[in-house]
Amino acid sequence: MKALLLAIAAAGSMLVATQAGAVDAAAAQALAQKSGCLACHSIDKKVLGPAYKDVAAKYKGDKTAEAKLIAKVKAGGSGVWGPMPMPANSPQVKDADIKTVVEWVLSL
Repeated sequence: MKALLLAIAAAGSMLVATQAGAVDAAAAQALAQKSGCLACHSIDKKVLGPAYKDVAAKYKGDKTAEAKLIAKVKAGGSGVWGPMPMPANSPQVKDADIKTVVEWVLSL
């Protein structure tokens, strides 16, 4: 009986830890909207910039993707997804907000 209770407690704590580390998709999407990201991007279709699902697919398995994308969003750039430049988003968008949006995009 003790073993069963310990197993249930361990499973419950793992579930809570997993949920705590997960990206709050609704909050991140609202942040992307507030920050102007969704003027040029969409979750599942190309607008001016690539669809976020395409970005997630391109960088899947790349352990350096988060850092690369945070830098790209902060500084802006062009050429990776075509000739349309993405403007720099720093300092008008806080670094923590950029990180949250990038984590969300990569989770798609």
